[in-house]
Amino acid sequence: MKQAKGYFGRRKNVWTVAKNAVEKAMLYAYRDRKTKKRNFRGLWITRINAGARLHGMSYSQFMGRIKANNIDLNRKVLADLAMNHPEAFKAIAEKVK
Repeated sequence: MKQAKGYFGRRKNVWTVAKNAVEKAMLYAYRDRKTKKRNFRGLWITRINAGARLHGMSYSQFMGRIKANNIDLNRKVLADLAMNHPEAFKAIAEKVK
């Protein structure tokens, strides 16, 4: 019942309804922790692709050249550079061209 605190209607004060609501919430929480990782990876890929296209490359070409030049930056960092530090991203793009 403590975990159902804040729920609306019978979900907060009727034992069986609250139990079912809490179990369902736990399943969603477990599942969506995994889904969140997938969603962020997709977002990073989209941002890197947008940045790479500004410099005349597709995402796959850019990432292939990153790996070929042994630049060890992950997608999260590259996406942050593409969004917030375009000069740094441009320097990386020029290096891999």
